[in-house]
Amino acid sequence: MKDKLGDQWRDNFRDAAGENGFFEELGTQHRALFVPQGPTLVVSFENLDDARQNPDNRLPWGMDFMASRGWSALGMMAHGWTWYRDPAVYEFFDRLRDEKFFDQFERVVFYGTSMGGYAATAFAAACPGADVVAVSPQATLSRDITVGWESRFRRAWIRDFDGPYGYGPEGILNSRKTKIFYDPTIAVDSMHVSLYRGENVEKYACRHYGHGMLTTWRHMGVLSKIISGCINDTVTRHDIFCLLRERRLTPFYQKRLLSYLLTLNRPHLVAQYCQAVIDSCAPQRRPKFKGALNQAKAIINNKK
Repeated sequence: MKDKLGDQWRDNFRDAAGENGFFEELGTQHRALFVPQGPTLVVSFENLDDARQNPDNRLPWGMDFMASRGWSALGMMAHGWTWYRDPAVYEFFDRLRDEKFFDQFERVVFYGTSMGGYAATAFAAACPGADVVAVSPQATLSRDITVGWESRFRRAWIRDFDGPYGYGPEGILNSRKTKIFYDPTIAVDSMHVSLYRGENVEKYACRHYGHGMLTTWRHMGVLSKIISGCINDTVTRHDIFCLLRERRLTPFYQKRLLSYLLTLNRPHLVAQYCQAVIDSCAPQRRPKFKGALNQAKAIINNKK
């Protein structure tokens, strides 16, 4: 049977771990790579089968981001959409907790997005006092809780979300601070986020950024600033919302918002928004908005 991990990834991970780190294979679907650097440890969760991952790179893109900023990095990597529901992963975090692995760091942050966001909140239970940064997380995919409103991740329905580290909102109960970013226009994402409660939870509603909002942040030029600021705990709530205001002049976000407005069947609103975008730049550079504006005006005139 072909090795699912691949020799290239495996060699990359062993080289990255060096003499002071470690690389462990946790069953057939999960891997753990620890790269020691600074006094801050970032525990990140990502999917090695994600199309963004390239085995020609030394590290998966998320972990590479962490390591490049001088943080120690513990990368938890999955093959496929497993939601890390595997006894080998539970036992690994139990061992880190029992051996007081996390105590050697001044600061520990659990980080992930979507499936990784769920894992960041759930496995934070192994390190009381850690911070958590979760983007578009699921609270759980247990059918007892989500039946009737969450149907996107059918591949996860066979997984056991009732075992250890199973419920995200429970995992963050003893976190120092948990920051959750989500798009409130996505109803199911809002449902998941509503299950996270507590004085240690900060929620950031990012309207029309989408479930995969890191792509939008990257186009806005704020991805590094937001994530680095959250991990270093150097940004306030006001700082974050100031950074998010960059969306107004970002073509990628403007197109997302225009697509949403076109679904509302409100030509006056479409015309108003398109005109504002066109006024902010040279019209010849925004033909999509010029076309939408002309179409909206035609609809308005036909109704008179």
